[in-house]
Amino acid sequence: MDTKAAAQRWANVWQSGWEEGDLEAIVALYADDAIFSSEPYRVPYRGREGVRAYVASAFAEEDGVRARFAQPIVTGERAAVQWWTSLVEEGRGVTLAGTSVLTFDRYGLVVDQWDTWNTIDERREPPEG
Repeated sequence: MDTKAAAQRWANVWQSGWEEGDLEAIVALYADDAIFSSEPYRVPYRGREGVRAYVASAFAEEDGVRARFAQPIVTGERAAVQWWTSLVEEGRGVTLAGTSVLTFDRYGLVVDQWDTWNTIDERREPPEG
């Protein structure tokens, strides 16, 4: 498995999947027994069904998504990816700036994801670079 390729695929699918609301494309990135920590203090979601439940819930609250993902930083079977997303949530503009730390299995599927992000109550474009 090429971790750099798997991480870039993850970033590309999340970017287009988030903008288009393509739940199944995103869920397909994860192993059956994946652990998905969407925020440091939340209970992790488990397995593809957990990922599906989390992403479906988030998508149900979001409109007008514009997502940007940076080039992954890779070491061994792990990668870190910065991302920036502006959207409308419950009628108000929101921007999230975050990082996902990912571990991949030998098939290039995510087995562990740990996210952290900051939020501001307005839509902003990502900084240059």
